[in-house]
Amino acid sequence: MKKYLHIISIFAIMVMLSFASQDFYSSMTKVDFVEGSKTLKFTTKLNTSHISDAIKINPNTAQFEAEVKKYVNNNFDVYVNGTPKTLTFTGSQVKGETVWVYFESGGVGEVNSMKIKNTILLGTFPRQFNLVNIAYKGNQKTMNFQRGKEVNEVSF
Repeated sequence: MKKYLHIISIFAIMVMLSFASQDFYSSMTKVDFVEGSKTLKFTTKLNTSHISDAIKINPNTAQFEAEVKKYVNNNFDVYVNGTPKTLTFTGSQVKGETVWVYFESGGVGEVNSMKIKNTILLGTFPRQFNLVNIAYKGNQKTMNFQRGKEVNEVSF
């Protein structure tokens, strides 16, 4: 009986350890079209420790915001109707375990298609999963990005 209890306890410990070492890597971006100003507004939510690991800067330092903006600019591209759009960063904030990054692209007319290249944290975390939700004139579209699928396109 002791032998069976020992085997069961070892099995239980192995199962618990397999869950303990798993980390979930993701980012989420919300894209809203503002009709009046013809602007796409982006809000990206990142895990503070994950982006800190990627850019190798402590989130409590003054350089953190500038480096996060630079990192997102280098890892997020938007094309509207096949034309690349310039992204302008409007701010960011660290709130505990979350970093919020805000950026926009102006001069956006009618959107027939939107292509996005999103490689945020894919180079640092192989199992990273990025989600982009787009709201355009009452339509909702969702894009998923991961290693091997860094570019996605939707039509409206």
